[in-house]
Amino acid sequence: MAFTGRSLPDPLEFEKLLSELFASFVNIREQDFDERIRHALRRIGEALEADRCHLLHFAEDRKEYVTTHSWVAEGLGELRAIGIGTADVPWIYRNFAVHQKIFQCSSLLDLPEEAREERELAVRFGTRSIMIIPILDNIMPAGAFVLEQVRSERVWPPELIPPLERIAEVLLNVLLKKRSEEKLRDAFREIRRLKEQVESERNCLQEEIQLEHDFENIIGRSHALRRVLRKVEQAAPTDTTVLILGETGTGKELMARAVHDKSRRRSRPLIKVNCASLSPNLIESELFGHEKGAFTGAHTARKGRFELADGATLFLDEIGELALETQGKLLRVLQEGEFERIGSSCTLKADVRIIAATNRDLAQEVEKGCFRRDLWYRLNVFPITLPPLRQRPEDIPLLVQRLLGKLSKKLGRPIESVSAGTMRTLVAYEWPGNVRELENVLERAVIGSPGPELRLPETLETPSAASALPGRRKTLQEVEREYILETLKETKGQVGGKNGAAALLNLPTSTLRARMKKLGIPKP
Repeated sequence: MAFTGRSLPDPLEFEKLLSELFASFVNIREQDFDERIRHALRRIGEALEADRCHLLHFAEDRKEYVTTHSWVAEGLGELRAIGIGTADVPWIYRNFAVHQKIFQCSSLLDLPEEAREERELAVRFGTRSIMIIPILDNIMPAGAFVLEQVRSERVWPPELIPPLERIAEVLLNVLLKKRSEEKLRDAFREIRRLKEQVESERNCLQEEIQLEHDFENIIGRSHALRRVLRKVEQAAPTDTTVLILGETGTGKELMARAVHDKSRRRSRPLIKVNCASLSPNLIESELFGHEKGAFTGAHTARKGRFELADGATLFLDEIGELALETQGKLLRVLQEGEFERIGSSCTLKADVRIIAATNRDLAQEVEKGCFRRDLWYRLNVFPITLPPLRQRPEDIPLLVQRLLGKLSKKLGRPIESVSAGTMRTLVAYEWPGNVRELENVLERAVIGSPGPELRLPETLETPSAASALPGRRKTLQEVEREYILETLKETKGQVGGKNGAAALLNLPTSTLRARMKKLGIPKP
């Protein structure tokens, strides 16, 4: 037998209470949503002398509903929010959700046999009587308002249902508004994140977009170049670290782009860092980023290239120029995929494919102690050595044709032909500066040619003339080293100052000292 057991509030007083609660949700701030809903449940529960009062919300798939807000009468302990699947209460679900009917039971222990799951759940939570009012969104169940009795059995009279349906609908609308504003805020947060990422990538790649490469595609038919392209085809589909070796001007960046463009990451940008163009302090910020106030001039937080290259490819050009301290931090990222911004203790992770390039002999640098052996092993997974132009002379006519087309358009000087003698001279030259030197020579020739036929404005040193020189041809680094030593000899070892070697060479003193260290020139 069920008992009413408790007196109901005066209808006018209850309507007055509901009006107050309705008014409390007008112009409500988002941060006050949860507090106001719990306050409403408490006021209603106390007015009806209920033991528990809940607001339920259905998941979008309608397979689970969650107790989002609860109130429990004093002395009955806490009841945490519980997510209950529809499979846990199938009989009740059919009655109040599927059939959209109010479900009221004065004694859950007297439920029929087909409601055994509900009886077990009632025993588990100590519920004796229950009333569930479905709340509809259009014609679909969106949630429910629940009253429970624990200390005694109870029947709620029919006249109580209409006002409870109204307040239940208001509460659920407040909850749905809160959820929609949370989704909107999350969407704006995601838009802001994507905007910052796009702006960072735009700033990072602005120079790259404006950069004109030596040529649009890799030009050549030589066996040496074909061997390199086969290695590119092998390495590109993987995430293996690639180390590109070669002299200055052989097209290391172009080959790095070829690896990236044929990889699974080609939909993301190739992020480039020139390790030789920045000081040791700046290169660390460039690679790993920094927080606001991390050092003088750090007015805002900034993402590093590793962060920007998450899911993409990072091209570390002139990797041999990195300071030893930065090499150690780079090694950690390559091994663990983790790093910290300067000025932050928060560890970040990045999924980055590394392509490195250098014109140095890193094995020799390791022996000199200028490059970490462990980093060398980590980078030297799949080396690709680019042949210098002198080892593929059969490619020079093709390069000349492509470069002349580009230079003629750029300079507005149409060149229609190249004489056989001029082409023989170009093919015979050894090109110590490789493709970059070839383009410079052709640009000067286009400017100096009076007609549509290309004329060389200078005499290129041929192999026969070079053979008169003793020994092998000197490298650019050797020539640079000798020139600095001669200048130091003139200044009697003075590096800085008005009459120092740096002033004669028109270089900053710090730059000259760095070059001296790189070339192995001892301090005077």
